[in-house]
Amino acid sequence: MDKLVITRPDDWHLHLRDDAMLASVLPYTCERFSRAVVMPNLNPPITTVAQAAEYRQRILQARPADSSFSPLMTLYLTDNTTDEEIRKVAAAEFVVAVKYYPAGATTLSDAGVTAIEKVYRTLDCMQANDVPLLVHGEATDLSVDVFDREKAFIDQTLAPLAGRYPQLRMVFEHISTTDAVDFVLAARQGIAATITPQHLLLNRNALFAKGLQPHHYCLPVLKSERHRLRVLEAATSGSERFFLGTDSAPHATEDKQSACGCAGIFSAHAAIELYAEAFDQAGRLDRLEAFASHYGADFYQLPRNEETVTLTKSSWTVSRTLEFGKQDLTPLRAGSEVAWRLEHNND
Repeated sequence: MDKLVITRPDDWHLHLRDDAMLASVLPYTCERFSRAVVMPNLNPPITTVAQAAEYRQRILQARPADSSFSPLMTLYLTDNTTDEEIRKVAAAEFVVAVKYYPAGATTLSDAGVTAIEKVYRTLDCMQANDVPLLVHGEATDLSVDVFDREKAFIDQTLAPLAGRYPQLRMVFEHISTTDAVDFVLAARQGIAATITPQHLLLNRNALFAKGLQPHHYCLPVLKSERHRLRVLEAATSGSERFFLGTDSAPHATEDKQSACGCAGIFSAHAAIELYAEAFDQAGRLDRLEAFASHYGADFYQLPRNEETVTLTKSSWTVSRTLEFGKQDLTPLRAGSEVAWRLEHNND
């Protein structure tokens, strides 16, 4: 298959930053996606519906003039999130979920939840008001091996949460292991997972190819080949529990290449094309549309998009750097080829 027409996709996990950085990266997402779930880990984080409304307005103002892209906002869960704020989330159509970062788990997560027991009451309120919980699923105990932190989180936190809150919809974000796939497939109804392009296409060897590769460093960290293959199998399986979430996370090149490089991979510039490449390699291009355009909308109880996009199997070379406010960033596949091309939008 050399040409593919699919329903216009959505990105169910995206970082956009703010101000000039936002204006630089947003057009890539607008070109490819109809909607995106926007992460709240700004500095300071988005912890109220009022703040989410202001951030949403800044995104809309930065949107290209001809774009109909719609940002779907989230709140940052803290030890002090109130029931009143959760009820505001339930009433606000533009806020679709609350994001749980274990404190210290990833970029700008220091204000996250310090102990899961501290938010039990908040989760009770979320369940009662049908507000989904989005989970960064990694243990933060430094005694746990970095490659085992997803599994440890499942065992210590996520599995007990799923049992304690049987009606709470949850998304296990950016899964990267066989353990996560197995958990989601065996879980009760209302539990799903997003999968990134890097966890479909790269294993941990990519971190060390021809020297240390900081632009392949993300959290959760890339895993071994057996985990990559299991995640790829899950994404292309046709299961409605798995859907597209890029976790595209822009950082300035100098911050990635510093003595303590930031975690995050920028993929928005070629996101749907990279997913097409992964599904093509698996021989399952016919299942890309459901993964990219149907299952996420269904989970969030939103209408599926009606427009289409066209992808052609025609390689192109990614720029080595892209503008990022007053700096630049290094995108995934910088200076290398992507096998699929976004041909045009049929809006």
